[in-house]
Amino acid sequence: MSAAPILYSFRRCPYAMRARMALWVAGIAAELREVKLAAKPPELIAASPKATVPVLVLSDEQVIDESLEIMRWALAQNDPEGWLAGEDTALIAANDGPFKHHLDRAKYPSRYEPDGVDHRAAALALLLPLEERLADQAHLCGPRRSLTDIALFPFIRQFAHSDRDWFAAQPLPRLSAWLEGHIASDLFAAIMPKFAPWQAGDTPIIFGG
Repeated sequence: MSAAPILYSFRRCPYAMRARMALWVAGIAAELREVKLAAKPPELIAASPKATVPVLVLSDEQVIDESLEIMRWALAQNDPEGWLAGEDTALIAANDGPFKHHLDRAKYPSRYEPDGVDHRAAALALLLPLEERLADQAHLCGPRRSLTDIALFPFIRQFAHSDRDWFAAQPLPRLSAWLEGHIASDLFAAIMPKFAPWQAGDTPIIFGG
């Protein structure tokens, strides 16, 4: 095994995005293995039988296969921006539960039902409290970005990009500015390069550090 942890990831997956952002800001170097979801490598399945990204392999005995746990582990090693002080578990649970439920059905209505309009409205309703929260602070837990911002950002980005014109017309000016700030950040640019799907024998790609 490589001396560096191994990160199985998929560039566009919001769970993988937030894990990569935490690893990057923590300055942890990992061997990045981009996964093609339609052809998952057997090494990923061996490391984590559920075979969903992200998966961080620290050793043969230690594997972390939940994105929030990867974030917490990375920040426990090094938290230069104090992200762990801004962990709102209720907001993150609402994002990962109800919001993600409605997001999937709004973005992919044909997978669930003929019309995703009701789910889009339900997802929007869950964003309105975030708009209010940003009335007197730049980020969700205070003046600086934190774990909560990064945990929610990839999902809100996905929702906004599913219909950009519609999202831009909603009463979310502060949340839209917050979103655009994260999209334009050096951190987001750093974790989004494209790589070919990994295969055994490839030259390792070292991510972060």
